[in-house]
Parts: sequence; structure tokens; C-alpha cells
Amino acid sequence: MRRRLINSTLAVVLVVIAVFGVSLVIVETRTITSSAQDRVDSEAVRLVSIVDSRLLGKENISADILREQVEPGRHAVVEIPGREPIRIGDRLGGEVIESSARGEQGERVTVQDSRSSVTREVGRTLLIIAAVALLAVIAAVLLAVRQANRLGSPLTDLAETAERLGSGDPRPRHKRYGVPELDRVADVLDGSAERIARMLTAERRLAADASHQLRTPLTALSMRLEEITVTEDLDTVKEEASIALTQVERLTDVVERLLTNARDPRTGSAVSFDLDEVIKQQLEEWRPAYRGVGRAIVSSGKHGLRAVGTPGAVAQVLAALIENSLMHGGGTVALRTRVTGNQVVVEITDEGTGVPGDLGARIFERTISGRNSTGIGLAVARDLAEADGGRLEMLQSRPPVFGLFLSRTPKKGGEALLGEPGGPGAPGEDGPPAPVR
Repeated sequence: MRRRLINSTLAVVLVVIAVFGVSLVIVETRTITSSAQDRVDSEAVRLVSIVDSRLLGKENISADILREQVEPGRHAVVEIPGREPIRIGDRLGGEVIESSARGEQGERVTVQDSRSSVTREVGRTLLIIAAVALLAVIAAVLLAVRQANRLGSPLTDLAETAERLGSGDPRPRHKRYGVPELDRVADVLDGSAERIARMLTAERRLAADASHQLRTPLTALSMRLEEITVTEDLDTVKEEASIALTQVERLTDVVERLLTNARDPRTGSAVSFDLDEVIKQQLEEWRPAYRGVGRAIVSSGKHGLRAVGTPGAVAQVLAALIENSLMHGGGTVALRTRVTGNQVVVEITDEGTGVPGDLGARIFERTISGRNSTGIGLAVARDLAEADGGRLEMLQSRPPVFGLFLSRTPKKGGEALLGEPGGPGAPGEDGPPAPVR
């Protein structure tokens, strides 16, 4: 592109120089020739007037007297009737410029000048024009190179940016070039880079969340299937198969929920459901894992409560908290249900050492973990709770107490009543949250 810009600019300049240069040469040549002819004519008129005045005064007329009146290098002939012609200067060879004038006494004066002087003057003019044209060409080339670099370098940068986007590097460059059209292209590429970065982040987050949320249900399902393969009791097989089918349905719900959150984290499908059923399901699913490590999981508090939310999402939140207690806590894990204002609260606590003080404010951030875990579980749990209008909080760090707040009645449009009188932290039927020990 640089070469095309330089060639096109140079071609335009050469055409302009050719058109105006040739015209200028013709005009200047005619002007110089006309000026030389005018000078010779003027000298002939002047010389004939001198001869006239001397003839009238009966003064002597000779070549020596008239020589001072003729420009050096020119040749003049004075013809007076009845006398020999008077010649002034050397005869000129080659082409000459000639002018004649007649006086009142019948005399005739002829002045000649060599055309070579005109040729030399025309040559000097041509050299000046050629020098100016050469300077114009050099200036045009320099300007063309500068303009080509100004346009070519940004286009190269933009091509590299587009190539980086295609290779999976969506970092915007935020580089501008002072050319409105190129800056517009750079704006579009930076905007595309930011959108691609958000898409890649969402894809990676979805993959991490799916890996984390599906790991435990798949492990439990695998254990159920192993029990089916080793037992010969038909009733046990049917029971385990029924539980396995239920877990498969839950896995399907987990996947759908993750995909929904990936598209819009605030999109929920909240309904009124029986909270006892969800808690019972979680206890049954997690008791084998707790028995395997010599620990227990129990529930207490009010029964027969109904909450507003997505049962599958609430089950995932409780599963994340129970798994967190299994991995990081100690002793018995207790789930306690209570009511505060228009809120149903499910508290999960254990008898472990609790959450370190430096992690308390950041416990729900992604990649934040007290041990060598992914740090995704609690972040996903909070997102799931908030998607249905609920809230997940750490009520106490030592011993650890986490509270899942759910609305008891749906708001207009299906939203939970959160942040209003009777919401989390407000005085309610049970008073302030108390840890379960």
C-alpha cells in the first residue's frame, strides 16, 4: 500500500508539472523573445532620433560618434541619402533579431542583435523551471512517504489486532492514530475485543461452575450405581435405581440452572415450595459421606415452612454449604430453619475452627479459599441464591454459621421481598439469628 500511495502521489505531481511546466516554458520563451525584440526596436528609434537631430543641426555624423549610442554586441547600419552607409559594431553571424526605423530627413537606421542571447536567457529560465520542478517532485515524494507511513502503520497495527482477536487474545489495545476513519475501526475492534473477553470469561466461568457443581452429584450417582451392581435384592435395586433417577433429574436441573445463569445471572424461576422436602433430600444424600468420615449431619428448627425460590437452586446452595462443612469444618453439621419477618432462614453450622479472620469479608469471592480448593462453591451458591431473589450470608465466623434467606411470599412479578421491613437482619418472629451449636 505504501508503494501505491507514493506512486499515485508522484504521478499526480508529474502530471501537474508537465501541464503547467510546458505552459510556463512556452509563455516564458515568448516573453523573452518579445522583450528582446522590443529592446532592439527601442534602440533603433532612439538611434534614428539622434541622427535626425544631428542632420537638422548640420553636425558631423560618424561611426565613432554613434558607437556610444549602440549597446555592446549589437550591429547597427545608418543609411543617409547621398552618403555611404555608416556601420557600427561587428557584423553578426547566425540568426539575428532586426529592427529598422526611418527619420524625417529620409535616413534609415537598422539595428541587429544576436538571437543567441535570447537562447541563453531561455536556457537559464528552463533551468530555473526544471530546478523548481525537481524540488516539487522531491517534496511530493517526502510528503507521500510521510502520508503512506501515517496510513500504512495504523493499518498494519489494526491487522495485527484483528489477527490477535482471531488467535484468542482479546485484549483491547486502546491505541488511536489521529485519523477519524482509522480511529473508528480501532474503536470497533476494541469493542469486539471487550465483548469477546466477556464471552470467554463467561465460558470459562460456566465450565468451572459446571465442573464444581456436577462433581459431587456424579460421585453420589456413581456410588448408587455401584450398590446396584453388587446387590441381588430386587427391592434394593429398585430403591437405588429410583434414587439414581432422582439424582439424574437433579443433575439435569443443575445443568439447566448453570446455563440459565450463564445467559442472565438475574433470571430465576422462583416458585413456592416445601422447604422440608429439600432439606430432607440433602440429608439423605450427604449422610453416607459424613458417616464415611465419622461425622454426623442433623436438622432442627421449624417444620412445614414454605419458601419462594427454585427448589433445584436451593438444593445446590445447601449442597455447597454442606460440602464446604465436610471439607473445611469439623464435628456435627446442623441445619436449622427459622422465620424472621417475611423471611425463611436456613442456617448451616458445624463444630470446626471456623473461617479465618482475613477471609471473612472475601469468603464469597471466586478463587478465595481457606485450603487447597477451587474457591468456586460459595461464589456459585451466592449467585444461585441471588438469582431467585434470595441472599446467602456468613452470620458468624467462629463457629461458622451461614444463613440462606428466602422469601415466604412472592412479590409482584415473582420477586422476593428482600431489603424491606422484616428482611434479613430485621427483628422477626425468632429475633436475631443465633448460631446452632
